[in-house]
Amino acid sequence: MSEILQRGSGAQQMSDIDPRAVVSGRAQLAAGVRIGAYAIVGDDVELGEGTILHPHAVVHGPARLGGANVLHPFCVVGGDPQDLKYNGETTRLEVGNANVFREGVTVNRGTGQGGGLTRIGNDNFFMTDAHVAHDCVVGNRTIFANSATLAGHVVVADHATIGAFSAVHQFCRVGRFAYIGGYTVVTQDVPPFSSVVTERDTRCYGVNTVGLERRGFDQERVRTIESAYRLLLRSKLNTTQALDQMRATLDGSPDVAELIAFIESAARGLVK
Repeated sequence: MSEILQRGSGAQQMSDIDPRAVVSGRAQLAAGVRIGAYAIVGDDVELGEGTILHPHAVVHGPARLGGANVLHPFCVVGGDPQDLKYNGETTRLEVGNANVFREGVTVNRGTGQGGGLTRIGNDNFFMTDAHVAHDCVVGNRTIFANSATLAGHVVVADHATIGAFSAVHQFCRVGRFAYIGGYTVVTQDVPPFSSVVTERDTRCYGVNTVGLERRGFDQERVRTIESAYRLLLRSKLNTTQALDQMRATLDGSPDVAELIAFIESAARGLVK
């Protein structure tokens, strides 16, 4: 993060703070921060260079946000965890750079029992009313559609997409480049590169082909992943046999190796 300036030592002069905003004297603001009318910046909040709080946006601390983040009206970032075991202990939120939090987004700090930290990476897009609960870890370049919801302790890897009005159960993981369709209820780990959607039952329908191609995967790389998923989903092999067959026929693909490692470490089972 760029150099942080205390509010009382030049931050107001180097940042653009609406006089109707409320900024704690214990907040730390970098140069170029813009804070709109009626926005609130609480105690022990750090805002990186170029971060923008639109009117009525709220950041509670302890929280550290990197540079170029954009917080739209009525989002609340760094709020207390929604956990009955939380007793006011000091916990944190850490956010990287260039994230967008649209209207009504809520992101909670961690809990003492859960490690005390909620962490969000870089270049993520949280659409209206999305929610990230306590002790979650969100990677980079993810997309949370409207009202996408994470329960506590969820891990979302890079480039994943969480569809509108979808809910991910606590302690679940969402793998890299996975796509969760709208209105999906996820109670088990979602494997990398997959497309998962609820119709009558939540199941995996195969590879997130369109998403992978948009992210620069070439045809050979996609075909290799598709071959792995055919073994996993459409053969008559059980999961252990499918993994053995992947090793035998698709050895050398780092994507397949990632898929195998993810499946073998799935504590809550796998969406299939």
